[in-house]
Amino acid sequence: MLPTLRQLQYLKLLAQHGSFGRAAEAAHVTQPTLSAGIQELERTLGAAVVDRARSGVILTAVGEEALRRATVILNEAEELVEAAKNAGQPLTGRFRLGVIPTIAPFLLPRALPALRERFPKLRLFLREDLTQRLISALKAGQLDAALIARPYDMHGLNWAHVADDELLAAMPAGHRLASQASASPEDMEAEGLILLEDGHCLREHALAACGLKPQKTAPDEEAFAATSLPTLVQMVGSGLGVTFLPRMAVQAGLAEAAPITVRPISAEHPAREVVVAWRAGSNRGVEGKLLAETLKSVQGVG
Repeated sequence: MLPTLRQLQYLKLLAQHGSFGRAAEAAHVTQPTLSAGIQELERTLGAAVVDRARSGVILTAVGEEALRRATVILNEAEELVEAAKNAGQPLTGRFRLGVIPTIAPFLLPRALPALRERFPKLRLFLREDLTQRLISALKAGQLDAALIARPYDMHGLNWAHVADDELLAAMPAGHRLASQASASPEDMEAEGLILLEDGHCLREHALAACGLKPQKTAPDEEAFAATSLPTLVQMVGSGLGVTFLPRMAVQAGLAEAAPITVRPISAEHPAREVVVAWRAGSNRGVEGKLLAETLKSVQGVG
């Protein structure tokens, strides 16, 4: 005997709401019905999935593992229903797209109108997050695709190319490097390089593309780092150092937000590859490729 999808839904709602009453309300069933479903799930698994305490419901170790697997199964079931409803009509209905913060505000304002025009029945749900968390959500079935940048560990994923996004050198207006036609990575490093904080893949992309090693600081020395590209631009404009910016962001006007100058980088291929990625084996592959083609056609993405 196997657990039913309904029982797994009850478990998921119970974990989300923390009580049988609220979970039953969310499931649109009576509390005894939901409680009976959980008890049947426990009999099927041969172990308790919840501890019933005065403070609320707490999942047991078996319950936590069951929830993890149930989430994947339920997402797969939802994906199956969506695929059946939209058979022969790609990019219609619900589509959950993740986007990294160093792409979202610069590409989406141009891309969303094009997507609405080309796919009027598309219901796009966006989630902005760091690459690592988006990939985890992809593999768990919580996202249908993600707009991210390579190089990155893409094990378990397929992807389609959108653009090669050139990295540019940015320095304070009037800086000595601003008088040069281009800036070398070595000059940038010597002038006090400021990067995004750990977790942003653009940090690794910039260092790798320019052949630089991660910066090391003394134990009693704090390194400058920014949490976002707009903050990074303001730090450079204030004279705190120099940095690398993606051309996509510069074309969107980010460099105009502070007194900075932008120059090409004298390196072999200072760029990151923007891609649409999806879980290997997912039936969203056709839509992922179609989405990448649409984004590629947006003016200004090169």
